[in-house]
Amino acid sequence: MAENTTFNATLEWATPASNLTPSYINITEEMPIGYAVPLYGYVMPFLFVITIVANTLIVVVLSKRHMRTPTNVVLMAMALCDMFTLLVPAPWLIYMYTFGNHYKPLGPGRLCYTWNVMHEIIPNMFHTSSIWLTLALAVQRYIYVCHAPLARKFCTLPNVYKCLANIMFFAALHQGFRFFDTEYGTIEIVWHNKTVPVCTREIAYWVKDYITEDGYFVTYFLFRILFVHLLPCITLVILNLLLFRALKQAQKRRDMLLSAKKNQKTECKKLRDSNCTTLMLIVVVTVFLIVEIPLAVVTSLHVISNIYIEFLNYEMANSLTLFTNFFIILSYPINFAIYCGMSRQFRETFKELFVKPGANARNGSSRYSIVNGPRTCTNETVL
Repeated sequence: MAENTTFNATLEWATPASNLTPSYINITEEMPIGYAVPLYGYVMPFLFVITIVANTLIVVVLSKRHMRTPTNVVLMAMALCDMFTLLVPAPWLIYMYTFGNHYKPLGPGRLCYTWNVMHEIIPNMFHTSSIWLTLALAVQRYIYVCHAPLARKFCTLPNVYKCLANIMFFAALHQGFRFFDTEYGTIEIVWHNKTVPVCTREIAYWVKDYITEDGYFVTYFLFRILFVHLLPCITLVILNLLLFRALKQAQKRRDMLLSAKKNQKTECKKLRDSNCTTLMLIVVVTVFLIVEIPLAVVTSLHVISNIYIEFLNYEMANSLTLFTNFFIILSYPINFAIYCGMSRQFRETFKELFVKPGANARNGSSRYSIVNGPRTCTNETVL
């Protein structure tokens, strides 16, 4: 779940303000129901369970004392943000799409405000945090690989905790005004021969009177385009390419060491371990980019269409956003599979916790991090 992200954040601005005031909220009119019901109503509950289990296991494994390293702390924070991005709106998705209540008008006003907060604002906050955490992870690994002496100064646990706190603070600040930019009211209508309370919504007076709707939403979405989508994705692509090039150079160096004297075998093993960690994080970032870049493109086209000349078919844009959101949800459990498949130490710690309790004491895993090998002098995790 991500931009409209979760679910209609991106394309909410596409609905004219004149349509917001007199009309009541009806989910059927706001989402491409033909796609939303099967994806969010039938498939999503299974993905929800898988995501919660997989990310909870990641957090449990990485929270062990011997696994607490700068890299692992960032990975654990990413798992938590991904989990809450889906966990917060899940009750509404199940109620609306799984139980088939999407066609009913929503009301009263307090319920609609809760829907907006849980379905859009809070998930967007966690997803923004996840994007910036992925960027922090790539920058951290780049320092480890390409500027190792700086790692002792910058890549420390205290600095990582400060970085996480700042990311969460600015992600919350970015979404903070969205809690108050729309006002919800309640009216009564006749629906299926019954008088029922439904909610109306309109842009808050402080937006209309002091900022203007165009100024407010242009600023909000331009910030998201630049600092939540485009710049992070572009930076991650560049860092991934640099890390891949460094990985190939390190592999050549390892091949040279293998053909050298035996007393260089230890150095060769350390290099191999570091290369494996770099490869694992490259895979994590690549999966992230595969699902995030399409959303960045759709959001960018949406903003350009609103600011300059309207060329976007919003029915198609809503459908594209729905599918990109779904694939983002689909990617959430993948990191667990990556860690299990590429990290021997993650597998061993998992077995010690859930398959063979007590093996940790016998095997002495406290010397290791998420990956297969000892911590280095820079407190780097090595695979």
